[in-house]
Amino acid sequence: MGPDSPLDTAESDEIRRVIQYVRPHLIVNAAAYTAVDRAETDETTARAVNAEAPARIAEEAKKIGASLVHYSTDYVFDGLKDSPYDETDPPKPINVYGRTKLAGEQAVREVGVPHLIFRTAWIYSTRGRNFLLTILRLATQREELRVVSDQIGAPTWSWEIASATSTILAKAYAQERGLNSLAQVSGTYHMTAAGEASWYQFAKAILEEASAISPRTLWFESATDGRPLSTHRIIPIHTAEYPTSAARPAYSVLSNALLSKTFGYQLSGWRQQLHLAFSSHID
Repeated sequence: MGPDSPLDTAESDEIRRVIQYVRPHLIVNAAAYTAVDRAETDETTARAVNAEAPARIAEEAKKIGASLVHYSTDYVFDGLKDSPYDETDPPKPINVYGRTKLAGEQAVREVGVPHLIFRTAWIYSTRGRNFLLTILRLATQREELRVVSDQIGAPTWSWEIASATSTILAKAYAQERGLNSLAQVSGTYHMTAAGEASWYQFAKAILEEASAISPRTLWFESATDGRPLSTHRIIPIHTAEYPTSAARPAYSVLSNALLSKTFGYQLSGWRQQLHLAFSSHID
């Protein structure tokens, strides 16, 4: 197996082989089982990817003296708070996805490898499968969309997470004068867009941005299959009107204060990030 081969994170032996073969100084684990509803009936796979794989990665990283960056989620919290969660708030996940992601966090900490755990939330991108692309697809099929308005979070662009991670790592390594360890700043940090919104507000903002973009923009044309948007209105609904297999936290906004204090880094507001996602060509 070469260094560019795909890695199946559900296979512990494969994780060990790849890390021992490549022997990296730093591992960034962005892999996750993110099908929140499907996880309710597929906990074995969700646990393998979200909990067991991070444990194996951390163990192998420690053996070779590497450091680890691992991403977690706002879904480790129950959503009963009415102000942003900080890192000292006790986790209390309410679905399988959240429980397996929390187990992954705990495993990384218990192994004791130098690490940064970044909890993020409501991630979207101009590729893959996510809320942004779902709304654009549905907007070509329906005149009316009904979107949940009583779940609150911080929509966060994947590119902003990547940029923040890169900047923070560069700063951390510079402060440590080139040592391949994050020991001085190891810990769990929240990394999300500033501000908050409901899924309904996010959907409205997506269609506002969509009205101004060229329909020939490559990612947008792919998302809409080249068809015009036909949605004329978005109706806010309650969670109870849109039942799902997995419970969702009603409020899962995360405070980024510790990230800012430790690394001097603050992600921009969610609305600004969305505008940049539509207006730039970097994702």
